[in-house]
Amino acid sequence: MLLFRRLWRLLTIYRVVIRYGLDELLLSSERLRAVKLLLYLTPGYWLRDPHLSRGARLRLSLEDLGPIFIKFGQILSTRRDLLPDDIALELAKLQDHVKPFCGQEARQIVEQAYGKDLNELFAEFDTNPIASASIAQVHAARLHDGRAVVIKVLRPNIARQIKRDIELLYLIAELINRYWSDGKRLRTLEVVREFEKNLMDELDLLREASNCTLLRRNFQHSKQLYIPEIEWHYTQAHVLMMERIYGIPISDFKTMREAGVNFKYLAEIGVEIFFTQVFRDNFFHADMHPGNIFVDIRDPNYPSYIAVDFGIMGTLSDEDQHYLAANFLAFFQRDYRRVAELHLRSEWVPAGTRVEEFEAAIRSVCEPMFDRPLKEISFGLVLLRLFQTARRFNMEIQPQLVLLQKTLLNIEGLGRQLYPDLDLWQTAKPYLERWMDERIGLRAFMRNIEQQLPIWAEKLPELPMLVHEALSERQQQQHQLKQLRQEMQHLRRDLKQQHERATLATIGSALLICASIILALETRLVWNLPALGTLLGLIGAILLVIAWLS
Repeated sequence: MLLFRRLWRLLTIYRVVIRYGLDELLLSSERLRAVKLLLYLTPGYWLRDPHLSRGARLRLSLEDLGPIFIKFGQILSTRRDLLPDDIALELAKLQDHVKPFCGQEARQIVEQAYGKDLNELFAEFDTNPIASASIAQVHAARLHDGRAVVIKVLRPNIARQIKRDIELLYLIAELINRYWSDGKRLRTLEVVREFEKNLMDELDLLREASNCTLLRRNFQHSKQLYIPEIEWHYTQAHVLMMERIYGIPISDFKTMREAGVNFKYLAEIGVEIFFTQVFRDNFFHADMHPGNIFVDIRDPNYPSYIAVDFGIMGTLSDEDQHYLAANFLAFFQRDYRRVAELHLRSEWVPAGTRVEEFEAAIRSVCEPMFDRPLKEISFGLVLLRLFQTARRFNMEIQPQLVLLQKTLLNIEGLGRQLYPDLDLWQTAKPYLERWMDERIGLRAFMRNIEQQLPIWAEKLPELPMLVHEALSERQQQQHQLKQLRQEMQHLRRDLKQQHERATLATIGSALLICASIILALETRLVWNLPALGTLLGLIGAILLVIAWLS
């Protein structure tokens, strides 16, 4: 049944590719043009709309294929440096303009979740969604006390669609592992497993609400980032209610330019917000495409961000956090030897890798990026060369860092659009230096002492009793150790006696057997040995008696 579902899904993908004419992109190679002759026999070929642009065809095909493919399009839409403008503009519509489901159906889902008629719950409820994404859509509403809120509703049957696509991803990952030499290094199964976990978390709106609350608490007094408040009384696993925010979509550059927004400041605080989430709080928004970010332009010189959609959040272990910060800092300082050593120490590359070779490879990729603004850096080329370097040195993909890598791509893409002259390295370097100093410097040592002082003060009155208990426990352990030594001596003595007894018994038995054989063969011998047989039997009997009595 599983294999049948996977094959059916592959056929569905093939049908969508043909329907929207993506074969023109996929089969553009001269070697594959002969295959196009077969497409004329496909019914979907004659149903395609010839008037659609290539960007629209790609967007519609991703929408038809479902949530996972839509998310892939959302990531691509932030990389204007990797895509032609017409395709990038169309894919940008996937950020919050995915084809919505029926508003009346959303109304029924909300009424069913709350067990009440919407007129009892809201003074107003707009059945036309104000935003529609791959997993859910959002409706504006107003409570009877006048507060403006938004209701997020999961798409019907979305869990089943995601499960179907995840099964297909597992199939592709298994094929890569089995038939591609780099499959194990890329750890595709683990990456898909991590992706599946994140998607399943995104389907739980209670989890998203708790994510939002924690992020709001982390930035409660921040003037750079605002997080809306959750209405917990109206939030369930499939329906979420939060404060409605008012801001300019970060992709609306025209409005922000007309308002005189300071784009340099906006780009710089965006970098700082990202590193604050990753390193100070170890809890970062991992779905930062333009559809989830708004800008408060009430003070154009010092604008601030407003974030929404907290279904995908990332965390790191303390070890990964430390190694990432050290790697970033060494990279910003152009200390490629340090970068290579950190990769070896964290076992991200095999233990036998030569540090000098790895250092030289990293330098050749990264050095051309420094002292240049974002607009002059081809990150597509940089990423390609980094992947080639990773392959050469058998560097394994780290599944726990996939979300961070995805977020970095989004951040860099936004920075490129906001302020292309941004010096990303110089903006991030001071923050990371402060963070490392706070973690491993003198300030970190003093802070740890300060944090531990209340605990020490609490335990100080108990110190004499603790010392007495420790000494008593030590004496008891020494007494138990002495008893154990005595028992071991008795055991060794008993084992020695048993060994001696067994040896005597074995020899006695052997002598008795020899005596029996000699006496049995006495009549056949040329000379008579009755005395010898009797003597051996007597000695054997004596030895057996001694062994039994000992």
